[in-house]
Amino acid sequence: MAVTAIIPAYNEEDTLQGVLNIVRAVDSIGDIIVVSDGSTDDTVTVGRRAGVRLIEFAENRGKGAAMKAGLDSSETDVVLFLDADLVGLTTEHVEALLEPVISDRCEMCVGLFEGGRIATDLAQVMAPYLSGQRVIKTSVLESMDGLEISRFGVEVALTMYCKQHNIRTEEVPLPGLTHRMKEEKLGFSKGLWARLCMYWEIVKSVQKGR
Repeated sequence: MAVTAIIPAYNEEDTLQGVLNIVRAVDSIGDIIVVSDGSTDDTVTVGRRAGVRLIEFAENRGKGAAMKAGLDSSETDVVLFLDADLVGLTTEHVEALLEPVISDRCEMCVGLFEGGRIATDLAQVMAPYLSGQRVIKTSVLESMDGLEISRFGVEVALTMYCKQHNIRTEEVPLPGLTHRMKEEKLGFSKGLWARLCMYWEIVKSVQKGR
């Protein structure tokens, strides 16, 4: 079963290449789409050099819009969403995410950080529905309204939609995987503000889904 990998990216020049190297090494992934969400660094250059399909937004529209743009350009029955800021990603992680959906045990598989580092592990223990590492059947996404306007609340919206519609879901551990936190990318003050904005988008997604 062919899979499209969709990687939303906003100023992720430092980590994107490493993520792409791993994704390209997985045989079942037939297409890779990087969506630059208004990046102002060299994220677009990294994508071009890697030879993957590239979608460029002139301005930042939010993660939901980036994921929707990738989905609209996909032609496979299964899509893999990965964050562009992952650290420690391996082909084993990707294959573990893909297997439950490809084998038709579920319609969506969610990957959880485990043993990467305390901060990211704790965040996912407390809120596993925030994980951006997901494999999902395209048919599920096409039946869902409002994906593009969910911004950072998109993972919550996906989780709630699948729960409300009894869509089969599995969670798999991703040992040793972590990601760069906003405070590391932007500095403490700007990173904290960006995190608070993200949490506000998540709260709105939860309220909307009730």
